[in-house]
Amino acid sequence: MVTPVSGDRRRSDDRHSRPELYESVVRHKRRESLDYSFSHRTYLWLVDLDHLPSYGPLARFESRDHLGDPALSLRENVDAYLAEGGIDLRGGRILMLANARCLGHVFNPLSVFWCHRDTGELACVIAEVHNTYGGRHRYLLPAERADVDKAFYVSPFFAVDGGYHLSLPIPDDALKLAITLRRNDATALTATVTGTRRTATPRALARQVLRRPFVTHTTSALIRFHGIRLWRKGLPVVARHSQEGVR
Repeated sequence: MVTPVSGDRRRSDDRHSRPELYESVVRHKRRESLDYSFSHRTYLWLVDLDHLPSYGPLARFESRDHLGDPALSLRENVDAYLAEGGIDLRGGRILMLANARCLGHVFNPLSVFWCHRDTGELACVIAEVHNTYGGRHRYLLPAERADVDKAFYVSPFFAVDGGYHLSLPIPDDALKLAITLRRNDATALTATVTGTRRTATPRALARQVLRRPFVTHTTSALIRFHGIRLWRKGLPVVARHSQEGVR
């Protein structure tokens, strides 16, 4: 079940046809069973699916890194997914916030797609979640802020139950995303992504790569590192196979 929290419908703007970089900080705070928090710095891309940039091995966007047919374009795959839900953008703009494939690797814990009608009106938002086991799942949201039942195994320390409150406003000069997991009428986990916009020039990208040359490798490694720390602190593991088909 997906419940819109607000009727926010924002018009896209021509500036977003150009790729943008966001110097970002990802923060997680666990509140269930034990208090545990961490943060790390990264950078993310905001791109128009009709104007995808490519900087060779330093930044590429490929269909195989997201849900859908890897033989089709990202745009075609998102349009096909929306068509299954009866949504036709009629060529309207789709913006994606995600990591790019960098130095042969990419991992996106969360990719967000803001889907606009040909009038510029925001039609819906897609939150695409990836786990470290190679799984992917999309949540189709009617607005930038919505409540949705959890339907995908992400962390080995949480069962597939409860629900998310998602706040995913279109980035402007600032990036401010927040996801709250609620279980048993309490907040179990809060994750935020905040950042500052930078124009995506070759020079700006080179600076980011020099500062964080293996940015997506680091993201994958940190997820496993914190998982090991939680396991060593005694948190019980919820087996993935036990959660298959729970929804």
